[in-house]
Amino acid sequence: MERLRTPDERFANLPDFPFAANYANVADPSGGEPLRMAYLDEGRRDGDVVLLLHGEPTWSYLYRHVVPGLVAAGHRVVAPDLMGFGRSDKPASREEYTYARHVEWTRELLFEHLDLREVTLFGQDWGSLVGLRLVGEHPERFARVAIGNGGLPTGEERTTDAFLAWQTYSQTAPELPVGRIVSGGCVNKPLSDEVIAAYDAPFPDETFKEGARQFPALVPTSPEDPAHDANAAAWAVLSGFTKPFLLCFSDGDAITRGGERRFKESVPGASGQAHTTIVGAGHFLQEDQGPRLAEVLTAFIVGG
Repeated sequence: MERLRTPDERFANLPDFPFAANYANVADPSGGEPLRMAYLDEGRRDGDVVLLLHGEPTWSYLYRHVVPGLVAAGHRVVAPDLMGFGRSDKPASREEYTYARHVEWTRELLFEHLDLREVTLFGQDWGSLVGLRLVGEHPERFARVAIGNGGLPTGEERTTDAFLAWQTYSQTAPELPVGRIVSGGCVNKPLSDEVIAAYDAPFPDETFKEGARQFPALVPTSPEDPAHDANAAAWAVLSGFTKPFLLCFSDGDAITRGGERRFKESVPGASGQAHTTIVGAGHFLQEDQGPRLAEVLTAFIVGG
């Protein structure tokens, strides 16, 4: 598999991002040399493990205002860069990115290399699509789950107009201005030029963005989608998942608005939880209200 690797100097002196990079090799499914996957690993090694999974088109930088609060509360925080994003390798062809491969790459990192157990998952956007598949396939690895602005579509649900518009744009725009897209998904003041540049850092040019281009096309929007059966199987597990399950969607995201209802109705562990609306946040609630999200997750761990 041909892959690109963003030069390290692109990640130097990013604002509010003092965290060290860690790396592990994961398998190339086509049989070539292993791919390098990056992750943050902060806090006490004997603390509760909090797994933060980002989505499209961001990377672990999205969690820079969430990690400190969780570390201060005594937790170990692991935040991978999904393949094709951040400091992880970037397969050069869009066809190399599939939903199943994203799940497998993340599984290999978390459970084979890091052997994480008793995990508290927080997933947003594609972090939810990948994370909930892992919960469905390895429920014994998780102590509790929190989801904000995310879901696990099988293709049978109604797809929001906002998502369909984004999907069309992502496939047709001649350039994908990643940092500007993230800024547009926030409801607080526009992001500074320095922060926008940090979101652009993994992508020196358009050739590095094949994963970012492909992700929207991989979201199941019909029952014929290749991921339908695996996601339906994960839902079958979630329908019997009794461990604590928290919904903390924001109040300003048109893409996932209302998505929390299915979890509340279908996941036993969601019953009786202190579900929280993150006020003053758009799609990227971690960017708009990072410290608040850290507070919500800390209270969830203590109470759940």
